[in-house]
Amino acid sequence: MARKKKSDRKWYSKLRDKYRLVIMNNETYEERLSFRLSRLNVFLLIISMSIILITLTIFIIAFTPIREYIPGYLDVNIPGKLYRLEQRADSLERSLHAKDIYLQNIRNIIEGREIVDSIEPVRDANIDYDSITIESSPEDSMLRAEYDARTKYNLFIYESEDLYDGALHLSDIVFFTPVEGIIINKFNLAEKHYGIDIATSKESIIKSVLDGTVIFSDWTTETGYTIAIQHSGNFISIYKHNSMLFESTGSFVKAGEPIAVSGDSGDLSSGPHLHFELWHNGTPADPEEYITF
Repeated sequence: MARKKKSDRKWYSKLRDKYRLVIMNNETYEERLSFRLSRLNVFLLIISMSIILITLTIFIIAFTPIREYIPGYLDVNIPGKLYRLEQRADSLERSLHAKDIYLQNIRNIIEGREIVDSIEPVRDANIDYDSITIESSPEDSMLRAEYDARTKYNLFIYESEDLYDGALHLSDIVFFTPVEGIIINKFNLAEKHYGIDIATSKESIIKSVLDGTVIFSDWTTETGYTIAIQHSGNFISIYKHNSMLFESTGSFVKAGEPIAVSGDSGDLSSGPHLHFELWHNGTPADPEEYITF
């Protein structure tokens, strides 16, 4: 009867039965360690170790670079890198567009055309541009108008500190006289005459008024052989109607260095003379205010 009652015990009641785990020396049978265990203790120990291992694995995957080796996980720095790359691409695009406008305005100045604020983009034939509507807020329109009014004619900003140690004072600049002669036509904004005409012999040497880099040196139909030089302080000097040019685009010239020979080239010329223009901060300036002729 006692054996029958013992075998009839439920399985969960057997979980608390005590057992002894003994570690013995295989040769001497000397007892080294012994543990009193129950099935419940072993079960709880296994569950606890499993939870610890799972937690440790999740922690390693979530907070260490090892997760990058698991398919489907990406580097957490990738979104930041993509954002910075997009910013750089946008800045490069705007910089290239500004340089295109700058070069176009230089050509317009040399050829006597009006300065433009933007360049007409190339249209995609597959896009219906007439159906695109863009609305801007009044605040945005006011901000754009104010900014455009201030920077409308800013072609280039010279930021290096070379000739004037970064502290430019117009009164301290000494301009060379481009050529000896008599002024026959003065600067007049109202008549869109953005420079002065200096009558001189046909083969007089034209000199650079300041140190600078040649940004244009070529022939145009209206102004003939023309050369334009970018100077420090955001000055641009332009020399038109020459018979010969000594410097090419990209060359660096010193103040007083010969750059051309005066002549009578171009459709707008009516005799041997030099048409000389001086631009400051993208705005035409009267050369007689800076240079003694």
